[in-house]
Amino acid sequence: MLGRLDNYLQFNETALSLREKRQAVLASNIANADTPNYKARDIDFSANLQAALQRASAPQPLNTTAAKHFPSGPQDGNALPDGTPLLFRHPAQGAVDGNTVDMDVERNNFADNALRYEAGVTFINGQIKGLLAAIQGG
Repeated sequence: MLGRLDNYLQFNETALSLREKRQAVLASNIANADTPNYKARDIDFSANLQAALQRASAPQPLNTTAAKHFPSGPQDGNALPDGTPLLFRHPAQGAVDGNTVDMDVERNNFADNALRYEAGVTFINGQIKGLLAAIQGG
């Protein structure tokens, strides 16, 4: 029974989690707008959503149980700790200090991602309300 509920909510849960990660990456770009040689990063949302959904249906790797265990996934700075790949954003116009953050692009992406996150929360709330209505018979 719980497996079916998990499957019912899995898509929106995965999308919200990925939106949250993207929001953190975009916020990092904005915070480093004045840092020399900082390269703006982003996440390919659709490709990573498909990969996350495929990973969710595949067997999960073992969790580490001690601090001395090696973490799984790439640790080279080109991915988030969960393995979500980070891409470099190509600037429309280069800066003298080597920084590739375009504040207009970052603010637009940040606002767009926040709006889509709120829409995801609304969708998952609707799913939960539908489940409660089915359980309560109303």
